[in-house]
Amino acid sequence: MKNPNLPSFSAADYLKFILPSLIGIFLFMIPIPYKKDITIPVALLADWVEQQFIDVLPTVGTGIILLTVLGSLLTKMVKPSFIMKSPFFKALFDVSPAWLVTRVLGLIFAVMTLFQVGPEWVWSENTGQLLLFDLIPVLFSVFLFAGLFLPLLMDFGLLELCGALLTRIMRPVFTLPGRSSIDCIASWLGDGTIGVLLTSKQYEEGFYNKREAIVIGTTFSVVSITFTIVVLKEMDLSHLFLPYYLTIVLAGLAAALIMPRIPPLSRKPNSFYPGAEAKADETIPEGTSAFRWGMIQAAGRAKGNRFTRVLKGGLQNVLDMWMGVVPVVMALGTVALIVAEYTPFFRWLGAPFIPLLSLLQIPEAAEAAQTMVIGFADMFLPAIIGSGIESDMTRFVIACVSVTQLIYMSEVGGLLLGSKIPVNFKDLILIFLLRTLISLPIVALMAHLIF
Repeated sequence: MKNPNLPSFSAADYLKFILPSLIGIFLFMIPIPYKKDITIPVALLADWVEQQFIDVLPTVGTGIILLTVLGSLLTKMVKPSFIMKSPFFKALFDVSPAWLVTRVLGLIFAVMTLFQVGPEWVWSENTGQLLLFDLIPVLFSVFLFAGLFLPLLMDFGLLELCGALLTRIMRPVFTLPGRSSIDCIASWLGDGTIGVLLTSKQYEEGFYNKREAIVIGTTFSVVSITFTIVVLKEMDLSHLFLPYYLTIVLAGLAAALIMPRIPPLSRKPNSFYPGAEAKADETIPEGTSAFRWGMIQAAGRAKGNRFTRVLKGGLQNVLDMWMGVVPVVMALGTVALIVAEYTPFFRWLGAPFIPLLSLLQIPEAAEAAQTMVIGFADMFLPAIIGSGIESDMTRFVIACVSVTQLIYMSEVGGLLLGSKIPVNFKDLILIFLLRTLISLPIVALMAHLIF
């Protein structure tokens, strides 16, 4: 029997939900073939911008960091009313002293790298140049389109529908609301950065509490299929893509099941973003199917939206990502890569993995050990270092573990710290190590079955 107290909406309201959501699904979630590769439309648009403007994007990135630092210093020293009275600009520029220092450090590194001045270990091709000339152009392009088009996924009811349909799966299995499934799919098919940005926005709007936002950001922001293919090519194991990706999925699911139930994630509070009103009500009215209730909620969300407001929100997303994240990635990523490239720090950290890898009967355990921890600096570093190892099995293990670790400071780690998601550096280290310890035995077992 239908519930007579449910709100009713017109066909136009449902169309306002369906059309933008379908466009959003197409842009972020539909894999399309392109030049013998598989990608998604948003990534394709970002690639086009990157290719067209690759020569100027490092300079543009440095300019963005400079404007961010100037805006932050102006806000701290002068407190101009046009910034202090705007919630958006105040949140963007009125940062803590620690974040101000981080932004200034990012500017120093960017300028040194752009003009190749100062110590070479700051701007070499494996440190500053890797970030300013390779990563930041990618982030600039992805942020441009992800920021503009994310509202199509977020603001027109798709998350409400998914929340109603998938809560019965996501809540008992992963301790998360049903709407988080969209974050996972967008990350998996698109990019981990998109998942982090989507999660951060949902947290700010009160749809996730602190614990949920941190769990989603550190568990579901998986790397794209495209990137896993790049790692496998570097390891000269492209012919093993299917068993490779199956191994990643199994290890990733195990980590997603275990991580939310153990510290540090299990101890995170269930409080919400300061000033945000909690909006995540997963109760389905009696006598109503999950699908019908999801459609009603979706139409209600879409009806209250104006396209002009959504466009303004999209432009603010882009600015927030460019100015809030790029300086942090430049600063923390450069420091992490300098430590990885010029010190034995990661070799020391990797030493305890030698007996563990030996116990798991992984060949060339001593050579593989440092790759177990160096991925914290950059996800591609294990593939670069491990590509010289002779054993196919060992290279396979390194390729799988480097992808399932998820937390790496040159991108996702820096993004998490630069976003509004309430996670700190110590948390990221613990989560990285725990994910490694959970996924390594599963990967090793699969490797012994395959080789």
